[in-house]
Amino acid sequence: MASMSIQNVSNGKYDVFLSFRGEDTRKSFTNHLYAALKNKGIYVFRDDKELEKGGSISPGLLKVIEESRISVIVLSKNYASSTWCLDELVKIVECKNRENQILPIFYDVEPTVVRKQTVSFGEAFAKHVEAFRNNVEKVQKWRDALKVVANKSGWELKDGNESEFIEAIVNVISSKIRTELKIPKELVGIESRLEKLKVHMDTRSNDVRMIGIWGMGGLGKTTLARVVYDLISHEFDGSSFLADVREKCDKEGSVISLQKQLLSDLLKLADNSIRNVYDGINMLRIRLRHKKVLVVIDDVAHPDHLRSLVGEPDWFGPGSQCWGKIRSRSATTTPVRSRSVTTTLVRSRTVTNDLSGYDSGSICT
Repeated sequence: MASMSIQNVSNGKYDVFLSFRGEDTRKSFTNHLYAALKNKGIYVFRDDKELEKGGSISPGLLKVIEESRISVIVLSKNYASSTWCLDELVKIVECKNRENQILPIFYDVEPTVVRKQTVSFGEAFAKHVEAFRNNVEKVQKWRDALKVVANKSGWELKDGNESEFIEAIVNVISSKIRTELKIPKELVGIESRLEKLKVHMDTRSNDVRMIGIWGMGGLGKTTLARVVYDLISHEFDGSSFLADVREKCDKEGSVISLQKQLLSDLLKLADNSIRNVYDGINMLRIRLRHKKVLVVIDDVAHPDHLRSLVGEPDWFGPGSQCWGKIRSRSATTTPVRSRSVTTTLVRSRTVTNDLSGYDSGSICT
């Protein structure tokens, strides 16, 4: 596999370590997978430079393997021809041979070929046996590591749709590397509120859900919204948490910067062509209508903020959810025009579907 300088690696652990044969997939499948993982906010390590002939794995790279949460191995036809890849694989198996930490992808090669080392893998090992005839133990470690990985549950790409294949892989990886949530001790009772709120977060539904979390300040509404956001954001095509909306709108005089942030977060689109709020509304409405998204708007003070950011349910694709953290019911006066929308109002201390006393056409966000 490729090698690179490890100077910047020690700054933090990676979510995913990608092991692959550069000449097979670097500019194709692995590149597409890497981009898709990054777009999901997953921190990925991938080597990008060719290993000099005769080179060995550096201590820095070994440390990256140890500290990465998951190792994803793209097994392609020429994977076994690289002693670098095989050394890397031995280290991965030594560190990660526990359930769910090694995820193999069989790219144009069958698991049985990897397991039994036949066809291209057999040809590669015939050369290794000759080249390392004085180090039989090393070759056997490579063989054993391949067998371990080949017996793991993973993905096999044959003649399927590659983009759908990558999407399925990313979704599984995303669900596996969700951050463990640490709830501040001072937020007494948030666990029970969290469980009640999660009842309304049916991510399997095709309804567009508009959910409001309201109550006086200081009750932990932002933390509650952030905790649930972190729990379920991986189940959406895109997600965005807009913090301190009231403060930003008061300071800037409009929501244009927030509209730009939404486009950037949800579409990875750094769009600076929004000239006014109405341009932003049109772009959000057109670009997101087929996308399942999660949007959280923190600290909403005025209905216009909602209308400019999450205006109508039909702005978003099926299964989308938009939440707003509000202090006053008066911020929830946007009319509902979609039959597929589910409206929910969540009090800061209790969670309820009782909207009595409200206009039945209100979006509670």
